[in-house]
Amino acid sequence: MNVVLAVKQYVTKMVDDSGQGMKVLLMDKETTSIVSMVYAQSEILQKEVYLFERIDSSARETMKHLKCVCFLRPTKENVDLLQQELRSPKYGLYFIYFSNVISRQDVKVLAEADDQEVVREVQEFYGDYVAVSPHLFSFNIVGHCQGNNWVTPALTRSVQGLTAVLLSLKKCPMIRFQNSSEMARRMADNVRQVISKEASLFDFRRTDVPPVLLILDRRDDPVTPLLNQWTYQAMVHELLEISNNRISLASVPGISKELKEVVLSAEHDEFYANNMYANFGEIGVNIKTLMEEFQKKSQGQSKVESIQDMKAFLENYPQFKKMSGTVSKHVTVVGELSRLVGAHNLLEVSETEQELVCQGDHSLALQKIRSLLANDNVRDIDKLRLVMLYALRFEKHSNNDVTGLADALAKKGVSEKLRRMVGAVVDYAGSRVRSSDLFGSKDAITFTKKFFKGLKGVENVYTQHNTLLQELLDQLIKGRLKEASYPYVGQAQLRDRPQDIIVFMIGGATYEEALAVHNMNKTIPGVRIVLGGTHIHNMKSFLDEITHATSGVSRHTSGRRW
Repeated sequence: MNVVLAVKQYVTKMVDDSGQGMKVLLMDKETTSIVSMVYAQSEILQKEVYLFERIDSSARETMKHLKCVCFLRPTKENVDLLQQELRSPKYGLYFIYFSNVISRQDVKVLAEADDQEVVREVQEFYGDYVAVSPHLFSFNIVGHCQGNNWVTPALTRSVQGLTAVLLSLKKCPMIRFQNSSEMARRMADNVRQVISKEASLFDFRRTDVPPVLLILDRRDDPVTPLLNQWTYQAMVHELLEISNNRISLASVPGISKELKEVVLSAEHDEFYANNMYANFGEIGVNIKTLMEEFQKKSQGQSKVESIQDMKAFLENYPQFKKMSGTVSKHVTVVGELSRLVGAHNLLEVSETEQELVCQGDHSLALQKIRSLLANDNVRDIDKLRLVMLYALRFEKHSNNDVTGLADALAKKGVSEKLRRMVGAVVDYAGSRVRSSDLFGSKDAITFTKKFFKGLKGVENVYTQHNTLLQELLDQLIKGRLKEASYPYVGQAQLRDRPQDIIVFMIGGATYEEALAVHNMNKTIPGVRIVLGGTHIHNMKSFLDEITHATSGVSRHTSGRRW
């Protein structure tokens, strides 16, 4: 199960099936993101795609010598724009691919608009999601709910995207959902309805053990998105923010023009692929090795004394240039991470966070948090995350001092908007909302396990935390996931150990959870897990999610399916 490969194969087939000759790839805003995640522009140019255009752009020129490969989401807006396009075609021939199921009525509308008979192909290719890595996908939705209810366009988009994931991986799963979440129940029912309605599409070869789709709600684990991270990919997202594989370095002191925005893609960057899950200490060592390798090669390249040397230099130049770009990019990114860690006391902040969620000594936690709130080097967002974690961890503690900590935030000039998030996170995912025993407070055995895990993890105090998702997957794989808490949709039940598992996190997943899935895929023979979410969160996007949910306001504007 590899979502990057699934989407890449669709894009390759679209371009190849249009035959030889110069092509334009016509996309919408969302399919542009979908394609850019799996194909580098240089790579797709080799397939005779010389132009990339947006269907909603009014500035496109007429170029009848080009074939047009359209890859669009089947929204009303796109169907209307395509209808206009076919009435007055700008290109010679059209090969149309929709990223999801399109109604017969819409196909009929497009056929009627094709007066000049320029359409050669209309097909459904189910690449209707952003493939972040082989085992991770997202829909880039922030603001999926108001209170405890779905925002309708977000539910529609999520159901469409999740059914597309299933179709692209050729899985017709048994569905389980988090019983305490009405949103999870509703999504599970809607996915089941689509599978029933489109039964012919889901008629895949039966396996001995059916795949499982597990639908969870972020509210059961609000802690994971609030923690600082220490593996390369997660750390970059937390401190610099990854948006569709792109990172802005424009705010880095003294940055050169060509490094103001860089791309981190495991598909096209070998160093990143090998180090995305490495911890911060290992990254420093590996960067040094990469630089030494480059210096050796660059010294070898400097000896150009004969025609043979010149020929060798020219042959190796593209690889040399690529390595030069890789070195400068990663040295800059790691250098900036290192600067931020040192300037803002992130090691001390992270150690306190981990002790707070894994060990739970109230008086010690309070003392450390107060000390960090008084430190001018600690960023406002890190002061806030400590108080939010404290509010969740000690919500029911008799000596809870959330009010005192909120006052300390105010005294240090933290904005009212940020201070309001302390109460908002408890409204969003406090003990009243959660069904899980997140901190092991109800179960003495769980608490003891967590406590000893914390003590054992002292050799790396920054990574003591285990996600709730990891625990749930462990229970699912061992056949111990309680059916009362995570029931099946319908009557069928799985009696065997599941092999293929797709997990969807309503409210967004995290790179820490993606790392847990990656490690389980590596270490548990015969089990393949794919994780997806409405979004891939860092602290900032999670604050946006909480704000939307607790204020009843949503800026989500995904297209509507007709």
